[in-house]
Amino acid sequence: MGVTRTPRGAWIEQGMRALAAGGPQAVRIEVLAQALGVSKGGFYGYFRNRDALIGEMLDTWEREAAEAVIEQVDAGGGDARARLDRLFTITSAATGPVTGVASELAVRDWARRDEDVAARLRRVDNRRMEYLRALFRAFCPDEKEVELRCMLVFSLRIGSHFIAADHGGLSRAQVMELARERLLA
Repeated sequence: MGVTRTPRGAWIEQGMRALAAGGPQAVRIEVLAQALGVSKGGFYGYFRNRDALIGEMLDTWEREAAEAVIEQVDAGGGDARARLDRLFTITSAATGPVTGVASELAVRDWARRDEDVAARLRRVDNRRMEYLRALFRAFCPDEKEVELRCMLVFSLRIGSHFIAADHGGLSRAQVMELARERLLA
């Protein structure tokens, strides 16, 4: 019976976990192998070196954080409001190593210091905004209102994780639901 190889995706996911926990410097082959419970030799069956892994991690993040989410939203059908509602549900529930908020914030932090990562982030953010604009335009005729709603959605997704304030007797989930209702009105 042959030895089962650790799947390529497991290395990428573990790399994203390491990135989220400690930034790009935490993505180290030995540490990833240890976390996966395997030898680092299996790594080289998939990746030339650490840079190749990082490139695939970013490719995966870019694809999963934008296109895969859009495909999932569109697959459910419905009008623009239904799609936006589904988008809010999908993104608020995202907890995986690639699409969770920890990875999102880690990539954003990394992009502040790395031009290549910044270019990827800009591409993802622009794709997300393009999609949001298309949905909001379906029921908001005012372009300024469209842009405002897109910015608010985006700001809630990224910024709410940095806010520690209480909400006057409401839970964070209740406030986010109120924001959702207002944005879809």
